[in-house]
This record gives sequence, structure tokens and C-alpha cells, in this order.
Amino acid sequence: MADPIAGLVQEQFLEVIDRDEAERRFHAVLDLQPLGVEEVPLVEAHGRVLGQDIAAPVDVPAFDRSNVDGFAVLARDTYGATEQRPVVLDVLPETALPGRVPAQSVAPGWAMPIATGGMMPRGADAVVLIEDTEPVASGERPRIVVRRAVTPGANVTFAGTDIGRGETVLRRGDILSARETAVLAALGLDRVPVFIRPRVAILSTGDELLAPGQPWRQGMIYDSNATMLMDAVREWGGQPEFFGIVPDAVEALRHRLRLGLQCDMVLLSGGTSKGAGDLAYRAVAELGPPGIVVHGVALKPGKPVCLAAVAVHGSSAPGYHSQPRQRIVPVVVLPGFPTSALFTFYEFVVPVLCRLGGRRRVPAAQIQARLPMRVHSERGRTEYVLVGLVRDEAGDYAAYPMGKGSGSVTTFSRADGFITIPRQQEYLEAGTPVTVRLLGRDIVPADLVVMGSHCLGLDYLLSCLQQQGWQCKSLAVGSLGGLLAVERGECDLAGIHLYDPHSGQYNRPFLKEGMVLVPGYGRLQGIVYRPGDQRFAGKTVHEAIAAALQDPDCIMVNRNRGSGTRMLIDDLLRGEKPRGHSIEARSHHAVAAAVAGGRADWGVCIAPVARAAGLAFIPLQEERYDFVVRASRWHRPPVQAFCQLVHDSEVQRVLRELGFAIA
Repeated sequence: MADPIAGLVQEQFLEVIDRDEAERRFHAVLDLQPLGVEEVPLVEAHGRVLGQDIAAPVDVPAFDRSNVDGFAVLARDTYGATEQRPVVLDVLPETALPGRVPAQSVAPGWAMPIATGGMMPRGADAVVLIEDTEPVASGERPRIVVRRAVTPGANVTFAGTDIGRGETVLRRGDILSARETAVLAALGLDRVPVFIRPRVAILSTGDELLAPGQPWRQGMIYDSNATMLMDAVREWGGQPEFFGIVPDAVEALRHRLRLGLQCDMVLLSGGTSKGAGDLAYRAVAELGPPGIVVHGVALKPGKPVCLAAVAVHGSSAPGYHSQPRQRIVPVVVLPGFPTSALFTFYEFVVPVLCRLGGRRRVPAAQIQARLPMRVHSERGRTEYVLVGLVRDEAGDYAAYPMGKGSGSVTTFSRADGFITIPRQQEYLEAGTPVTVRLLGRDIVPADLVVMGSHCLGLDYLLSCLQQQGWQCKSLAVGSLGGLLAVERGECDLAGIHLYDPHSGQYNRPFLKEGMVLVPGYGRLQGIVYRPGDQRFAGKTVHEAIAAALQDPDCIMVNRNRGSGTRMLIDDLLRGEKPRGHSIEARSHHAVAAAVAGGRADWGVCIAPVARAAGLAFIPLQEERYDFVVRASRWHRPPVQAFCQLVHDSEVQRVLRELGFAIA
């Protein structure tokens, strides 16, 4: 009989190495030369990487041209001209128009009418603005008076001033944006030499994966990694090809891997750990030499990443390379969790992708910040911590850890950057200066920064504010965390719901000097459970808590410390710690999801969230969700716009429909 425990025991990684050594071993077995150069039509060149230097085949402009409407003249004929003593010049019958070569030349004492962009006639060396001239009313031939002198070259762009023939205007490795393609068009080039884009095969593995658009089933998750990785490959100049979701079946995975080796790189997502169901690294190990060179890197997140390479004979696709040859195809098995997958993608895939595609990797932008709170780490593993950036009133940055773990899909999208904690350090103390590597090239400053407790009503208010054109940033750090952020000057306002048992009031007793309270709305907190659960149905709050405490199989989901709801729960439990007490959800939505999904049997959240999740609800307490503004920021336009929204009658109507109480 098979041992039921054997399939649950995870093999240990044979050798966990540091990040730099992993990269060195990986690059040592790869051919990191660019794949080659191809010519593409100019209209398809945007975003591509230039494959060779471009020297100008023509002068730009190709002729001397006028920058204004006026008269082409010899500058010396205008010397001394003033309003009181104008100079009179004869006017030629020809006008220099764009696209035409003047047939006549300009002799001393003469002027030729010229339009903007027109070719300068021979002999002329300057252009007088038409508004500085006036026609002479009488005479046998046309004349003008010139009331302002010009110098040689005035209002003229000479041939080759912009670009000279033979000048190198773009260089190998330049990424072609609209600016560069405009230069190529100005040179008359309709085809452009660019580096061949690496074709990257992307496979997702796991029986639990569903493609977006398929009906959801219990225990299944939608495959977000494939979309994320395909777009990340595009961002770094590759050409992704999705080879589908592969179930946890060895033969199916082997077949799909062999197809993927037709490309220049293969990325797998999931199945890189050493559990019984993790087949990806096993299938990769069978592909042939050089094989797996790294499996396990001292990173958090990202430890299970697997780096391999396979020697393949023949071109990657018919006609793709000029000569069939042996290719070394990098194969990377990324962790299945989205944040882990994306971190390891940037660390190990991007450098290879850039080299194969001839792209210069621009170093990530960095800024200096400080940590507003202590951050713990795990000794022995380099840890990456995603952070959100906010500025205090002195203009200095504070880096708030996002803290959602490697499984979060939204963490990367909301984070501004990340900090690195060295592998031998167990924590960073509050106030520690840190270097933040930005995930984008720039930080777009928010018009309004809101911190504190998360709320569905706040989400709606901020959406309304953004529709007015204000850029908003929101960080959920709990009510107490929001108050501290207001005190430190790191945000404009905080959403809080803190109860003071001594006064029986919400929020106002917690205000300090320099803080202003903006009344918000009421929220009904309550115990949530799945409909039909007889341990809670028809009971009062205290009866329900007593029933939960008496049943050892009844599991709760708690809230994070520092939140107003956690304070309410602690008061409700009076020191009891039922099963699940240590599981801390960071939002009302997370509580509802845990109960609705069966991972917990009860929790505390607000009525609108319970209703949306289809949960039964036992009213516990009406609370106030208000906003605290730092007094020094009270008169800022986005703060005033927010306060006006809170009191807008239409906004209040929608808040009532969402389930909130408006005074």
C-alpha cells in the first residue's frame, strides 16, 4: 500500500545560492549575442530596437528655406532702416513658394516675396518679416519700404542646419519612439534595420488554473500569470507566444515543452517547487544538456526559481534565422505566485531578453526614502519588499511596505517600487533610510494621498474625485496607522473608525492638535456567517459568540491589529482566542471572502460588504467612519474638493444605496 504521507513531503532544494551566483551560472551556459538584424517597414518600426547606426543620406533641410512669410533680401540692403527712415527695395514678380525652385535670383536693391518653407532664391541671405514692410503705392514697378534692418541669416534655416549629410543621427540599440521614427522619415527612409525580437514561449502549469472568461469553479483560480508575463515580455522587446495552460500531467507537459523549444526562450509559470504535484522542473530536467543549472535562489519572494538551458539543433522557425544552427534556448521555471513570478522575471529573464534582442537595459531609477515602521525579514534570504511612496511636508519620501505577500495579483500594480533587505539582516528599524528601486521610470505625484482604514465608501469617493481630474493614492494601513501618518505629515487625510469606550464616542477623542475632523458616514458592523449555519442563525451577538466559543470546529477570521474593527473584536471576545484568532485579514472584503469560501465560519465586517458577498449578518454596532485632515493641508484644492464631495447630495444618495448611513 502506498504511503499517504510520501506524496506530501517536499524534497529539499539541493543547493540554494545567492542571486549573483545564480545569474553567473545561468549566463555561463547561454549564448547572449543578439539574434540578428532584419529590415522592417518604417510604419512598423515604432518600439523596435535599432540594429545599426543610421547616418543621414541627405541634408535636413535639403535647401535654404524661409522660416516666415516675408521678402528674401540681401541683408546689407536693409542696414540703417528704421520707422523714420525706411529703405525702399524693388520687388521681383516671382514668389518663392514651398516645393518650387525660384527661377530668378535676388540682386542688390531687389526683394522677392517668399512664403514660410519656401526655398531661398540665389543671392538672398535673409528674410524681412512681411509686417516690417509696406508696399509703395505709386511707381512704375512694385516696390516695398523696409522699416527694420535684418542681419545675414535672419529668419532663414540653412541646408544641413538640422542634420548634415553623413552625420550619425541614431545609434545601434536605440529604442524607436515617435521622435526617432520622425527623424527616419525626415531622412526619407522607408525601411529600418532592427534587431530580431526574441520569441518567448509562455506556458502556465497546474490543474487549478482557468483561462480568463471561463466559468469559475470552487478551488480554481484564474491564470493571471500568463497575461502578466506576455505583457512583460512585450515591454522588454520580446514577442510572446502563449502555449496554453498545461495540466499536471507529465506527458502533456513534455509535449508542450518540445513545442516551446521552437522559440528563443521558454518561460513556465508554476510547478517549480519540490512538492509531489510540481512537475515543471522535473520535465525541464529531461530536456537535455546543459540542463538545470540553478534550482533555488536565496530570495524572498522567488526562492523556487529554476534556471536551465537546452541545446536545440535548427532554426527557431522557418525563415527566422538565415542559417540552421545549434541554438541554446534558455528555459526558466518561474514561481506560480504572481509577485514571485514577476520579481524573478525582472531579475533573471529581463537581462537575457535584453541581450538577445540587442536592447540596452536601462538601470532602474532609484530614490531615497525612510521606513515609517519596523520591517522584519528572514535571515539567509535576500528579501524584496514592495512599497508605496508618500511625501511628507518637507518633501521627503516615506516608503510604506505593501505587505500582501507573493500571492497578491494587485501588489505590483499599486506599488511604486521595492526595497532590498540583505540576506544577513533580520529587520530594518523604523526611520531607517532606504533606497527604493522604482518599478517605473518616474513617480507621478498624487494630488491627494489618503491613508488609514479601507472602506467601500472611500473607494467610491476617490473614484468620483479622479473623475474630476485629481490623481489619488490610497494606502490601507489601519485607522491607527492613518492617524500616525497624518501626525507625521505623510498624507492629506485618513479614514478612521476608532471607538473610545470612556467617552462612548467615535474618532473625535483620538484627534491631536493640528488635526481637523471631517464627518463621514455611519457603517453597521456585524458578525457574518454563511446562510443556514445553525450555530449563528436567529441568535443575538452574544449568543452567537458563545456558540462559536463552545464549538472547537468553528473557525473565525480576525482583522489586522491597528484596525478599528480589530479593537471591536477584541472587546467582543474579552480575552478569548477561538480557533482562527491568529488569521488576520486586512480588509472587510477579505473577511467576507474567507467566510463565503468556507475557510472560516465567522468574522466581523460591515453590512454593505456582507450583502455583496451573500452572507448572513448579525448587527453588532453602528460606527462612524470619518476623515481626519492635517490642518496645514486643509486649504489644498484637492482636500477641499474631497470635503465638498462628502457633502454632495448626489454622492450621499449613492452612499445610502451602498448601505451607508448619512446623518
